[in-house]
Amino acid sequence: MNYRHIYHAGNFADVLKHAVQARLIRYLQKKDAAFRVLDTHGGIGLYDLSSEEAQKTGEWQTGIGKLMEADLDPQVADLLEPYLSAVRELNPEGGIRYYPGSPKLSRMLFRPQDRLSAMELHPEDFVRLHRLFEGDHHVRVTELDGWLSLGAHLPPKEKRGMVLVDPPFEEDGEYERLVDGLVKGYRRFPGGTYCLWYPLKKGAPIKEFHEALQATGIPKILCAELSVRSDRGITGLTGSGLIIVNPPFTLKDELHRMLPALKDIMAQDRYASHRAFWLRGEEKAARDD
Repeated sequence: MNYRHIYHAGNFADVLKHAVQARLIRYLQKKDAAFRVLDTHGGIGLYDLSSEEAQKTGEWQTGIGKLMEADLDPQVADLLEPYLSAVRELNPEGGIRYYPGSPKLSRMLFRPQDRLSAMELHPEDFVRLHRLFEGDHHVRVTELDGWLSLGAHLPPKEKRGMVLVDPPFEEDGEYERLVDGLVKGYRRFPGGTYCLWYPLKKGAPIKEFHEALQATGIPKILCAELSVRSDRGITGLTGSGLIIVNPPFTLKDELHRMLPALKDIMAQDRYASHRAFWLRGEEKAARDD
């Protein structure tokens, strides 16, 4: 309950998460049928990067700030266009003052038939998120522990959709909660696409986390990771990862194009790295055989 995303909005971790989120939404929109996005930890939805909090850390300057100024390869630019167009739309006079959180980004990319359910437990952040979407019939904002929504709000009535899980990692055991939450949600909505964010930092139990995900038996689990610096002598965030369940068949190839570009643009030292691989899936099964 102490975590406030305004200090980190637009950083390298947000860039990875939101770039992939936009690709997933565009894939869902290949069919005319409506879908719903369930965003379990919505935050305030829209961030003012000129605020005292954002300026205090300046993390956005080495994230979205660098990406917006980069000379992108045409293929990479095309993949990032839905995400970057939303950022430009919020800043019509140029520069970057306003940055969309995941609920706002979803809403900006929606068609008339698409819907959003956004959860937020922090009382002040819930009020701001609710005000942001007040009167918008495409969005339902609920003051609720996002972990509970994986049971109470699934499956969506549209029977199609995506579940975004981006917890603050304030407490011990969050990696285990991610696995447990995924299993809970998948049991109720096995046809949904799930996108789970997690931090990379020194001492994080990533190997055990991946092994626990493999042990769930969920058939299709794709992993994407981006590190911008070495974790030697650093206790804070050095990278982030995404777990994507039921990913579009095109996503792994798209990641292989996007991740090298994002690494080169946002690298903070020569140890920056990236990888995209199946934890469970056809390629993983073939390799194990």
